[in-house]
Amino acid sequence: MGTLTDVQIRHFIKAGLPIAKSDGDGLTFTLSKKGAPVFTLRYSIEGKRKELTLGRYPDLTLADARALAGEKRAAVQQGIDVAREKRNALNAVASAWSFLRLSEDYLTRAEKHLAASTLLGRRQQLRDYVWPRIGHLAARDGTPADIVDVVERSAQKSAHVAKLVLIAIREVFGHGIGRHLVDTDPCAPITAKAIIDKAPPRRARIKLNDDELRAMLPALPSLGRSNELLIKILLATGTRVGELVLAEWPEVDFEQQLWTIPPEHIKFGMQTGRSFVVPLTQQVCGWFKELKALAFESVYVLPIRTRFRGCEGGAHMTTTTVNAALNTLHRALGDRCRRFTPHDLRSTARSHLSELGVDILVAERCLNHSLGGLVAVYDQHDFIKERRSALTLWSNKIRALEKGETYAPLKLVSVSA
Repeated sequence: MGTLTDVQIRHFIKAGLPIAKSDGDGLTFTLSKKGAPVFTLRYSIEGKRKELTLGRYPDLTLADARALAGEKRAAVQQGIDVAREKRNALNAVASAWSFLRLSEDYLTRAEKHLAASTLLGRRQQLRDYVWPRIGHLAARDGTPADIVDVVERSAQKSAHVAKLVLIAIREVFGHGIGRHLVDTDPCAPITAKAIIDKAPPRRARIKLNDDELRAMLPALPSLGRSNELLIKILLATGTRVGELVLAEWPEVDFEQQLWTIPPEHIKFGMQTGRSFVVPLTQQVCGWFKELKALAFESVYVLPIRTRFRGCEGGAHMTTTTVNAALNTLHRALGDRCRRFTPHDLRSTARSHLSELGVDILVAERCLNHSLGGLVAVYDQHDFIKERRSALTLWSNKIRALEKGETYAPLKLVSVSA
C-alpha cells in the first residue's frame, strides 16, 4: 500500500498519456484518453472482477482516496458489492427526477445556446402539451407509448405543433442521457411520419389590404391599450412577435430613435451573433413611450400584469397572449377583415412597402432578411437612413388608414434616397 505519490500523479497528468498505476490493494490511479484523472478500486466478489470509481483527482486527494478505498474494501470483505451499491444509489436518485424536473433542468442549461425566442417556444410546447400528461412521471420510466400518446394528442392542434412537441421531448431525454439521469431515450424508435398525419398545405401568408386595415385599426382599442400598441408596433416595424415580447427597455434608445434587437432574440441570431437595429418613426416612438408608462418599473417592454416571483412585471408577455387577443379581434371584425396571425402583420408590412415604391433591398432589410450572395458579403451598409424613410412612409399610411382616409405617398424610397 502506498506506492504512489502526489508528485508522480501530477507528472502523469502533465504527460497526458492514458495510464493505470496501482497504489496497492486494488487502489488504482487512471488517466483516460480524454485526460480525466480518477481513482478506482479494483476488487473481486463471488469470483467476479469489479471496479468502483472513487472520485477525480485532485477533488479526491491521494490520502482521502486511500482512506475511502479502505472503507470499501472492508465492505467487500463482508460480501457487499460496493459498485452495485453505488449504482443502485444513483438509480434511486435518477428515479426521483420527474420529467418535469428534468425538463426544467434542460431549459435552464439551454439558455446558454438557444435563442430566447426558441427557448420560449420550447417551454410553451412542454408546458401546454407534455407536462400535463407525463410531467409527474419519473423521467427514467418514460416509455415509447407515453411519447406516442402525448404527440398524438398535440397533433389535434396541428401537425406542426406535434412535430415541435416531439422535438422538445427528444431534447429533454437527450439531456437526461447526457447527465446520466436516464438510461435510454424512449423517443428513439419513434418517427414523426409514423404517428403524425401528413400536414395540410402550408397556409399562405396574407397581406391585409387597405379596406381591411381601415376596419382593423379602429377596432384595436377594444383589446386594451397594451395589446393595441403591440399590434400597431408589429405592423409598423415588420418585426417578429417574439422579438417584441422579449424586448427590454435598455434596447430602446428614445434619443436616437432606435430599437436594437439582440442576437438571442432573433431567429437564427445565435448562429450569426448579429443584432438588428430598427429605426423608429416618430409615431412608433410615441407608442413605445406609452408602453413605457404602462410597464411601471419592469425591465420588459411588455410585462405580464400579474405578480411573478414576488415582483410586479417580473416576466414578459407570451406569444400565446397575443394570439388570444387576435382571436378576440377576429370575432369582433367578422367578415370585414380576414383572420390574421402576428406573422401576417409582417407580410402585410413587406407588401405595403413594395406598393409604396420602396427599393427591394431596403424593404428586405426592413424585415431583417438576409440579402444573400455577394451583397451580404461585401455590402455592410445596413440602410438605416433609407429604412427610416421607408418606415416613415408606411407609418404615415397606417395613420391615414386608421382615420379612414386614402393615402398616396409623396415620393418613392430607393437605395439612393
